[in-house]
Amino acid sequence: MVKPLNDKEDKNPNKKQIELSPNAIMIINNVVMLIVIIIAMIIMYILLDTSFNKKISKLIPTDEEQTEEMEEVKQEGILLDLGDFILNLADTTPRRYLKVGIAMELSKTEEEIATSQAMAEAKPQGGHGASTPVDPNASIISEMERYKPAIRDAVISVLSNKTSDELSTPTGKELAKEEITEMVNNVFEGQREVMRVSFGQFIIQ
Repeated sequence: MVKPLNDKEDKNPNKKQIELSPNAIMIINNVVMLIVIIIAMIIMYILLDTSFNKKISKLIPTDEEQTEEMEEVKQEGILLDLGDFILNLADTTPRRYLKVGIAMELSKTEEEIATSQAMAEAKPQGGHGASTPVDPNASIISEMERYKPAIRDAVISVLSNKTSDELSTPTGKELAKEEITEMVNNVFEGQREVMRVSFGQFIIQ
């Protein structure tokens, strides 16, 4: 007669249970904890190193940023305010006149750029004997005063040959600026050039 199997009995007689001693369990736990700690330290190191490098990169400008700064210094021109112009336009019936404020930005020579950079980088010494900071563009602007009559004449020559219709459109104004630029460049004979012409108030009556 076959003896029925007991549910509590192991149906696989060949299976053996592995029992670990308390010491072995403790060692395994310690190894697992050590691995977790090492992984956590590695992650923290990577995060901190990345954050540190980002902060350093913000403090130290890259070659591209330094190049852009140098280009900005070179592109900074001399602002020459010509004041207001009141002149007759080419309209004949009826007569029209224009009131406009004009300023222009002129380029610097290589020598003037170098001088401006040197003066900007120079740090004034402290104390009572410290000298008053000097505007590096002051001498240039003073020199520009002798060119003003010829520049104003060029501006009047261009604008007085325009009609009110020509100057009433954005395209017409831009064309006038281009013609003024060309004529003023002839005044400087290649020593410097007009970088920008700006119109202030612009009233046609």
